[in-house]
Amino acid sequence: MSAFERYLTLWVALAMAAGVVLGLVAPGLVAAVAAAEVARVNLVVAVLIWAMVYPMMVGVDPTSLGKVARQPRGLAITLVVNWMIKPFSMAALAVLFFEGVFAELIAPADAQQYIAGLILLGAAPCTAMVFVWSQLTKGDESYTLLQVSVNDVVMVFAFAPLVAFLLGVTDIVVPWETLVLSVLLFVALPLAAGLLTRRRLGSEVRIADFQARVKPWSILGLVATVVILFGLQGRVIVEQPMVIGLIAVPILLQSYGIFALAYAAAWAFKVPHRIAAPCALIGTSNFFELAVAVAISLFGLNSGAALATVVGVLVEVPVMLSLVALANRTRARFP
Repeated sequence: MSAFERYLTLWVALAMAAGVVLGLVAPGLVAAVAAAEVARVNLVVAVLIWAMVYPMMVGVDPTSLGKVARQPRGLAITLVVNWMIKPFSMAALAVLFFEGVFAELIAPADAQQYIAGLILLGAAPCTAMVFVWSQLTKGDESYTLLQVSVNDVVMVFAFAPLVAFLLGVTDIVVPWETLVLSVLLFVALPLAAGLLTRRRLGSEVRIADFQARVKPWSILGLVATVVILFGLQGRVIVEQPMVIGLIAVPILLQSYGIFALAYAAAWAFKVPHRIAAPCALIGTSNFFELAVAVAISLFGLNSGAALATVVGVLVEVPVMLSLVALANRTRARFP
């Protein structure tokens, strides 16, 4: 690993601080970045995520996709954790903290808004960023693509009913344009570009050399994304630090708990590490574009629900980097 990659956590921490400062000293620039969006998908962030995802897509071998059926356990764990456990555990933690532990610190009306936002986060497992986390753990590119693709299909059918059930409402309007555009930008287009690049490179040696050369740009994309995300929320972080800290508590417990559950299940079923790590990380991370879009459409831009989904964005990268480090340190314990 290069020195830059070895100290990635430090660069991300500095990027978080730089983002907050940028949001305070250059609000006009941040506002311009925030305005560059289509269907609630920020185009600047989309370009950076695309740059992060593309290098891994070059490693997707189309001929190996047919072999993933030999490892159904990783996919089964992903689906069970993402759709049968995670939404309900997030809802339970939200109620526990905002109707119990934090009840005296938060007004009841605000508490209900935060609970709603956390439920939206829990029902939207990750799509795009899991490719980045998978790459950092040396995950199987083809199998990660399969996991994300199946997850996206399930999300189309399961997200709205789950959210409606957990929120107790029936008029959930899923922003389909956000869902479709995100899948197109973060999965379909990088995959097409990766397959085309792979075909043009030809040999595995040239493919590996190309991936090694573009990987630093992928890491730079991650750091730049952190600067922008924290820049967009810099003022909120400074003005409402206590609220953000309270919202972060159940998110952190959920993230580490879901990872531990999926990772332990993968270890128990002897799933190879190159599949086990992405399998656990996909449920730990969140599809924050979708969660934020639905929160805004249901409760409004300045609602507590929207704020809760934004806090999910803020804690995502530091949490996922810590879990990537844990997965890498425990690699030897897996087949």
